[in-house]
Amino acid sequence: MKEKNKFKFKSLKELEKKIEELDLDIPIIQNLDFLKEEIKLGSRIIPNRLAVHPMEGTDANMDGSPGELTLRRYRRFAAGGAGLIWLEAVAASEDGRANEKQLLITESNLDSFRKLAVMMREEAKNKFGAEHNPYLAVQLNHSGRYGVNNHILFHHELSDKSAGVSPDQEVMTDAELEQVEDNFLRASKLVKEAGFDAVDIKACHRYLFSEALAAHKRKGIYGGSYENRTRLLKNTIKKVKANVEIDIVVRLNVYDDIAYPYGWGTDESGNMDLSEPKRLIRELEDLGVKIINITASTPYLKPYINRPYDNSSGLGMETDEPPIVGVERLIKLTKFVSETVDKCLVIGTGFSWLRKYAAYAAAGVVEKSWADMIGFGRLALAYPDFAQAIIENNCLDKKKVCVSCSKCAYLKAYNKASGCVVRDSKIYVPFLKEINN
Repeated sequence: MKEKNKFKFKSLKELEKKIEELDLDIPIIQNLDFLKEEIKLGSRIIPNRLAVHPMEGTDANMDGSPGELTLRRYRRFAAGGAGLIWLEAVAASEDGRANEKQLLITESNLDSFRKLAVMMREEAKNKFGAEHNPYLAVQLNHSGRYGVNNHILFHHELSDKSAGVSPDQEVMTDAELEQVEDNFLRASKLVKEAGFDAVDIKACHRYLFSEALAAHKRKGIYGGSYENRTRLLKNTIKKVKANVEIDIVVRLNVYDDIAYPYGWGTDESGNMDLSEPKRLIRELEDLGVKIINITASTPYLKPYINRPYDNSSGLGMETDEPPIVGVERLIKLTKFVSETVDKCLVIGTGFSWLRKYAAYAAAGVVEKSWADMIGFGRLALAYPDFAQAIIENNCLDKKKVCVSCSKCAYLKAYNKASGCVVRDSKIYVPFLKEINN
């Protein structure tokens, strides 16, 4: 990262000047009332337009139940005032787990997830009153090539290398993928039993369902044509919708930034081509998906696309692209999705790099109807009560915001409990020292 591209804005005017200088479409307004508004979703009232993104903590118990630090994190999120809390990636089956510290929902540990949902609602009610009932979504995932068994749908040199997949690794069979659909159905029933509002069929960051969208070179009913490549996601949604009375939401890669025929939403040169994503987004809405949460690319190849940062923290993924350009890209993708759907709620992403000024861009995006809600991930780890600060103080405290140092991602990459080493140092610096020692 070139030094001149790093965050150095000492005032909102300096940020606005840089936006104008680079001719970027990042709306900035100081009226944060747009973020404080309630929003209706079916019979549910979401208390405000602010959401906590799914951020893995790598701190589950061996059986997949929430660990001590997991509970601490979600207690703090619930007490932080966000209208929507999107639970991090929860494996739908043991073989889809990323590592032994990832959450996994099963019949035997269901009660722990039930207690987690109750705890979050009670924490929010005790802090903000009975009227404040956060909408709770659980992200179900199969980690695919980035999981314990390196399950792949096809070979791709760059992706294989990033995941440590050998050239002779066998691809998953169609029968195995059909079983994945049924595993997600079973897990969705458990999410419903645990008392959550929604289940996310995760299709982003090149995990299994996301990789399926790019399976141009795969043979069989889950590869090749558009219909085949979207089959895994749409079949799973249909099965859940037909059998479980729960809202279905999707965190979706709008594009991969990987060239065709190994990428989604790109052409042969790797340029953005959103014709297929647009078609899928419309179909997801027709299938009854309630919320689409925007993201792009993969943290294993181009993390600066999905989380613009100043520092990759030694993960070897530096870029000369100014992070603010990455912020604008995600805003444009959010706008694209909002203009594609009619009823589905859209959650925007990519604001954390803006630090204390993030709320002003978030409000600008909501005011323009480019998003219905705004999600924060890294900033939520650093500043779990960010929503309360926006709602009550009309600003974010510069001493509490994320500084985009990527240390949380660094901890996760080494399967250590992941959190903010800057703002929550007493808890997470010891894990950082374990790596460095």
